[in-house]
Amino acid sequence: MADLILNGIKVEDTFAEAFDVAGTAIIVTNDTPKWAMIAATTMTGFATSVIGCGAEAGIDAELSPEETPDGRPGVRILLFGFEPNGLKEQLLKRVGQCILTCPGTACFAGVEGPTKIKLGGAIRFFGDGFAVAKRLPDETGKMRRYWRIPVMDGEFLCEDSVRAVDGAVGGGNLLFLGRTHSETLKVAEIAVDAARSVPGAILPFPGGIVRSGSKVGGRTKGMMASTNDAYCPTLKGRAGSALPPDCGVVLEIVIDALTSKAVAESMRVALHASTKAGAAHGLIAVTAGNYGGNLGRHHYHLKDLLGEGPIV
Repeated sequence: MADLILNGIKVEDTFAEAFDVAGTAIIVTNDTPKWAMIAATTMTGFATSVIGCGAEAGIDAELSPEETPDGRPGVRILLFGFEPNGLKEQLLKRVGQCILTCPGTACFAGVEGPTKIKLGGAIRFFGDGFAVAKRLPDETGKMRRYWRIPVMDGEFLCEDSVRAVDGAVGGGNLLFLGRTHSETLKVAEIAVDAARSVPGAILPFPGGIVRSGSKVGGRTKGMMASTNDAYCPTLKGRAGSALPPDCGVVLEIVIDALTSKAVAESMRVALHASTKAGAAHGLIAVTAGNYGGNLGRHHYHLKDLLGEGPIV
């Protein structure tokens, strides 16, 4: 099979395997962009993997006052989980502990979808019976229900419920095979910036990058996932290694999005950006992680992402 080449860099003829998830979005506002971002950053902490964190979350976009329900600066946060009930549990915990607690915040639904998840309608009990419900029209004239929960700096305004979407996808990915850690990290950072430019897509790992890529199961009984030994440079001498002799480091990006199209587009722009920068930073090849098609029904073939135009 002939190698695929993009911008002079080898791209393996393989696919990233991703799976269906439940996804939602909220908008957090505050008097200043600084405090909106503080709240959003706190809420999306410890949310890299549904395996160990219960959810995967990230910041989708910073919003101007003209883009938010209450005319203040805001941040749109995406949250993904295995199914809506688990998503509800994580949403309540994270909004209750990280958004309600932050000075000056308000919280609104950030996406439309078929599945309702109680938010303000559950958090209102923190108000100890003093919370007040209020119905207000949105920009379309639709009446929406909010809760005004008394807190020590005034009140926390929170929408009664948010929505989970159909068609959210988790696990789109690219792996960057490089010669040195510092240079490969630069390539991965460039890829992250490109991937994050796609609306509705997030990269939940630290700085968008993960070094501990995993495989399903492991040699220790009961392990759900373990290190992806085929891509560990220190194990190159062992049978089953997928790395060329000159590879010294592998870094991965993982992409979740509200739609499959957004995952594909995010992967596409990241692939193009990384290969354009690759020659200057010792990039050897780009590949993707999959489990033979047994993990998820979404398969993103890298050969389909080589074109310059956006995914349609």
